[in-house]
Amino acid sequence: MLVSFCVPAHNEEKYLPATLAAIHHAAHALQYEIIVADDASTDATAAIARANGASVVSIGRRQIAAARNAAAALARGPLLIFVDADTRVTPAAVRQAIAAVERGVVGGGGPVRFDGVVPLYARLAMPPLMWLFRIFRYTGGAFLFCTRPAFDAAGRWDESLFASEEIALANALKKLGRFHITRDGVITSGRKLRTHALGELLSAAWGAAKSRGQSLRRREGLEVWYGPRRDDPGGTHAHPEPPPVSRPETR
Repeated sequence: MLVSFCVPAHNEEKYLPATLAAIHHAAHALQYEIIVADDASTDATAAIARANGASVVSIGRRQIAAARNAAAALARGPLLIFVDADTRVTPAAVRQAIAAVERGVVGGGGPVRFDGVVPLYARLAMPPLMWLFRIFRYTGGAFLFCTRPAFDAAGRWDESLFASEEIALANALKKLGRFHITRDGVITSGRKLRTHALGELLSAAWGAAKSRGQSLRRREGLEVWYGPRRDDPGGTHAHPEPPPVSRPETR
């Protein structure tokens, strides 16, 4: 089975090499392809992607849902694995995703752990959040997989959303069949937590709650995701293979 790794990227020249190296390592025994959707980058993202064995599609939308859809449009495999450009997959997570699909699962995701040092509130919040995601079968967009037929039937990534699009896709996939959370997970960047104050993160969350999700349909007010990227000296993106993240597997 051909596995298509779809990577959305905007100005990710620092993180992308480790992301692609981790994919190559995790998938070396598989038939696979990597498609990077370069969304309005002004750095060397596209060149780095090509130099590291990925196909590249360029768009100018500056929207992660649109970038993921653009990568998926070029994908040839029956299994799509969406990996953010600042995220490092593990071999175990990829193996478990494939095994789940072979058992008839339509899609799923896995637990995440942040790289580097993140604030105390994040370290305290992540274990219960990952537990809730496992219980209610949700996943972050950093690592989400699904079959091509299910992806198309679910309506693909909702391009009316600028954030929380992974929740919308997970809900649509769960209407089609089983949605699986792997035991092992991935390492994703904790840069937003290191470079933004807690108040900024809470403000974005409050805006979404107060507007009943309508604020997620416009870029304004979502500067945590779409504002100028702040320098993050605390990441560990130079290490392509992190230790595995293990959790009880949900079937």
